[in-house]
Amino acid sequence: MKVLVLNGPNLNRLGKREPAVYGSQTLADLEAMCVETGRHIGLEVEARQTNAEHELLEWLHEAADERTPVVLNAAAWTHTSVAVGDACAQLEAPLIEVHISNVHKREAFRHHSYVSAHATGVIAGLGLQGYIAALHYIAAQS
Repeated sequence: MKVLVLNGPNLNRLGKREPAVYGSQTLADLEAMCVETGRHIGLEVEARQTNAEHELLEWLHEAADERTPVVLNAAAWTHTSVAVGDACAQLEAPLIEVHISNVHKREAFRHHSYVSAHATGVIAGLGLQGYIAALHYIAAQS
């Protein structure tokens, strides 16, 4: 089963941006970890990252059309983009919202998500392990 792991803005800066919050591992480390985990649990993981909102929307539309499960860290767009929320509403396969940090322990504006209302589940604050938990959940559903 194919699964998209989609990452939004600034996640290309993992390992450089606020390592006390996001850790020292890079986006390449995260993507490799997700692909390798997928191999072990029977998933074909395709990881993508973008700083362009329209590109994330196109990927979500693709997932909706193909009924592909999604692990999504929409990053700042989680809290600001009605368009991302609307695209998530079109998904029929599982959608797991992931945040590396515990957004509920951070600034108040991070407490609201336009994604959560459409997500099968939400994982926050487990670092990169949240992605692994999301992939295990999706594998268990297939």
